[in-house]
Amino acid sequence: MLSTSCVRRLVIFLSIVVVSLLQMTPSATAAAIDPYLARYLRLTEPIALEVDEQGTTRDFSLEEISQGKVLFENNCLNCHVGGATLPDPQTSLALDKLKGANPPRDNVGNLVAFLRQPMVYDGSEETYWCRQVPESWMTQEEVESLAAFVLTAAQKARGWGTESF
Repeated sequence: MLSTSCVRRLVIFLSIVVVSLLQMTPSATAAAIDPYLARYLRLTEPIALEVDEQGTTRDFSLEEISQGKVLFENNCLNCHVGGATLPDPQTSLALDKLKGANPPRDNVGNLVAFLRQPMVYDGSEETYWCRQVPESWMTQEEVESLAAFVLTAAQKARGWGTESF
């Protein structure tokens, strides 16, 4: 049988552990969220983005958008600085350009389809300017996060994909 003083010390110890864990959780989550989202995209909560041409939406968390930003920086930034398209400046990642593609690339599903099988702007043939993103490279969740970041930046980042950023 444990003495009263042992039980008291055990309760105090467990209380300290629980409080410490609770204090660590928000900072771990905050570290996963890129400050760019709040500063330039003005995101403070999940964002609903269209996932298909019928207007179906899905909420993307700040963590998912942050993951998409990291994937964009690591894999797309060489050709798409600030949403511009260096190899072909006429087809940037600006929202109007994404909407004007065939099929339109202004929703998550179509942008993911483009990333999986890149086509020229009018959709008539494959393009080799943009790298194909197979499942072996990025999971479906990752490529959707990447697409969500691009679409969010196109909607909210001042000058994204234009010459005036």
